[in-house]
Amino acid sequence: MNVATVDTAAVKTVEDIRTAVEAAPANHVKVGVCDVDGILRGKYMARDKFLSSLDGGFGFCDVVLGWDSNDQLYDNAKMTGWHTGYGDAPVRILPETMRSLPSEPGVMFFMGEFTGEMEPICPRGVLRRVLERGEALGFRAKAACEFEFLVVEETARTLSEKRFSGLTPHGAGNFGYSVIRNSVNTSFYQGLLDFFDAFGVPIEGLHEETGPGALEAAIRVDEAMEAGTRGVLFKTFAKVVAQRMDLFASFMAKWNSDMPGQGGHVHVSLQDREGRGVFRDESCSEGLSRTMRHFIGGLQRLSPEITALSAPTVNSYKRLVPGYWAPTAATWGVDNRTVAIRAITGSDKSQRVEYRIPGADTNPYLVLAAALGAGFWGIENEVEPSGAMTGNAYTQACEDRFQLPRTLGEASVALENSAAAREIFGDAFVDHFAASRMWEEREARRQVTDWEMARYFEII
Repeated sequence: MNVATVDTAAVKTVEDIRTAVEAAPANHVKVGVCDVDGILRGKYMARDKFLSSLDGGFGFCDVVLGWDSNDQLYDNAKMTGWHTGYGDAPVRILPETMRSLPSEPGVMFFMGEFTGEMEPICPRGVLRRVLERGEALGFRAKAACEFEFLVVEETARTLSEKRFSGLTPHGAGNFGYSVIRNSVNTSFYQGLLDFFDAFGVPIEGLHEETGPGALEAAIRVDEAMEAGTRGVLFKTFAKVVAQRMDLFASFMAKWNSDMPGQGGHVHVSLQDREGRGVFRDESCSEGLSRTMRHFIGGLQRLSPEITALSAPTVNSYKRLVPGYWAPTAATWGVDNRTVAIRAITGSDKSQRVEYRIPGADTNPYLVLAAALGAGFWGIENEVEPSGAMTGNAYTQACEDRFQLPRTLGEASVALENSAAAREIFGDAFVDHFAASRMWEEREARRQVTDWEMARYFEII
């Protein structure tokens, strides 16, 4: 795989971008925007058109905020739909997201963000507003995403021909943290690591997970907005790297009923305006500062109301079942992987919260907005969490108010009815996202599944 790099750290201004793009050998630039499902939608732009858009932005059809992951149009959305004519929405180009595409030498890549009337429902815009809320409280957020994902020895064509059944994972049986497999499959491992190093998405850890073909990647911590961008880019281009090697990567939350699901946990911490960590206080129990306890309290209190952002598909709820390393209630504990909210103690710099409800199928911008937004709300309202759980949280009783929704339909209603979610994310976003999840749940209910055919066709 050819790798072309550019010194993106040297790019600070629009003029720097102009200079870099004009010097690039390619005649086109690739731009992308993130849709509601966290899918990267984009296009090539001619160099001249891109340069003319640096100051005023460009238009992008707002349908990408008004359809599902299968390009089916929502029939229950207000912000965009047939009634609006699906016009162009303004998009601003984000200089800080400039990258060189390792798989396309000389081609620059940029992220965009919707502005104007569509800004309230733009996922990146939602996170930006949450971060601004935190800054008003005196906090800067650091974050990192980690993803479990499945690699199979399939192509898009064979998946379609097999109707997504009888798949061949890239490895057999359970062999978590296997040095044998990551030494045998070095072409894929090294291809992934090299690509993302060159792409400005540094992978801090990559290993085999439990389950055939299962891997986990941890992306290096950074400012929360950059962490969200890295999450979106990783999910997109991990698929690209795999497919260019005649493999296929999937971030579906639960691909097999007999296997653990695939998590998309996020790690978050807060600093004050001077860059000092605010989660550590040696004078407090377990070293958890009041700020950290209130952050956890807010996240625990609101998790049942905002689960739809962490479990956004019908399939998500197949993962959130007892006994498969995924929580079913908003529990918390210190360095405990059986809870939903894991307090990780350490130095001022490393102490953080791991939010373990999200699956790999989430939109990284929205998951970070959910975790941080709920945490900031907890700090503002001085919300105390319940008692920390020790041991196996799956087998312990938990208050009803902390139980997570069991289906996407329940989660959509909970989000729609949440006054706190509307305060944090805005009415326009809550209405639009809840409607999109209700659409998704309704689409699923219309389908006749293989399980139903096998169970009922002959016998009933």
